[in-house]
Amino acid sequence: MIKAWRFTAVFLLLCGLLYPVLTTWLARGLFPHQAEGSLIVKDGRVLGSELLGQPFSGARYFIGRPSAAGYDPRVAAGSNLAVSNPALRERVRQDAQAIAQREGVRPEQIPPDLLAASGSGLDPHISPESARLQVARVAKARGLSPQAVQQMVDQYTERGLLGQPRVNVLRLNLALDGVR
Repeated sequence: MIKAWRFTAVFLLLCGLLYPVLTTWLARGLFPHQAEGSLIVKDGRVLGSELLGQPFSGARYFIGRPSAAGYDPRVAAGSNLAVSNPALRERVRQDAQAIAQREGVRPEQIPPDLLAASGSGLDPHISPESARLQVARVAKARGLSPQAVQQMVDQYTERGLLGQPRVNVLRLNLALDGVR
């Protein structure tokens, strides 16, 4: 019985204290920006995280994916609604109509990522096609040429080794505001 308690205490100390402290220390040393949440800070004020979607509204801004979590990282989750669910179908229909009207396109022209929330409900990225759809509106609202805004979209399009090209909406909007 004493051996079992000693074994439990040793592994509790190793796995519950030493391992988390060591990995946190290493992460902060090797990857300080990522270990702190990939925060975007300007003049000592946190503007957001590169890893979390945020709600944007208004013609001056690119708008990201819908969030089933209300963009709240404490309740990150998908909607868990099946494609056949009438509530999901109605939300997508309403969103498609609103986006089509806002962007001056037909609903069939809207890329799927502007209508579908990600699994976490917090994805900060949209596809380059979704950004391209919004260029004319953003350019007009900011008094810029569509080519200048498209150039910013191209500049903020991330291409990794894996996955599809993507545009970080927060970083793009901050760049357009001249913050970053």
